[in-house]
Amino acid sequence: MHSTSSASRWLETTSSVKFLSSARLLLVFLLLGAYVLPTTYAIKFELPTSRHPIPKCIWNSAREHNLIIVTANVGSGPNQRVDIEVVDDSHHRNVYLSKRGISGETRLAITSHADGDVGVCFRNTVDANTPNLELTKASRIIDLDVDIGADAVDYNAIASQESLSALETEMRKLEGVVKEVVDDMAYLKRRESRFRDTN
Repeated sequence: MHSTSSASRWLETTSSVKFLSSARLLLVFLLLGAYVLPTTYAIKFELPTSRHPIPKCIWNSAREHNLIIVTANVGSGPNQRVDIEVVDDSHHRNVYLSKRGISGETRLAITSHADGDVGVCFRNTVDANTPNLELTKASRIIDLDVDIGADAVDYNAIASQESLSALETEMRKLEGVVKEVVDDMAYLKRRESRFRDTN
């Protein structure tokens, strides 16, 4: 009788240790994903104007088939035209979109075609009739927000459409983050294999 109770206690202890180890591993995995894989970027900067402007690009890393939401809030400025272009650095040099004369808040959604960096490029062109004295003072303030992957998904809209509770919505968010982490791990494994095969 004594051996049966100690065996059952050992089994209960072993099961609880395995559960705690699994729970800790999942927690570490999620925290690692939250800190190592930032996917939301925001920046505010001044964009000088020119008659022949050089593009100012902000680059973010993205995986293939990632949803990317670009929100650009362009401040006011007389006799200026701000153009935006979203490109990547792949060998194809994909141009996802190009828009001329944006002002106010502009939201753009794209899906990346390849692993690599995606650039959001701005040009601020001054009107040809603007005197040179005003040209040196002219600029526009750009407030840029780039959401990539799971951060680009509007979970509030999904929750209202599918009547999800707050807990179910958070679980959807975590599911998206975990999927991104798994995809990134697979990407790193493929990349490591490719580098190992070249040596």
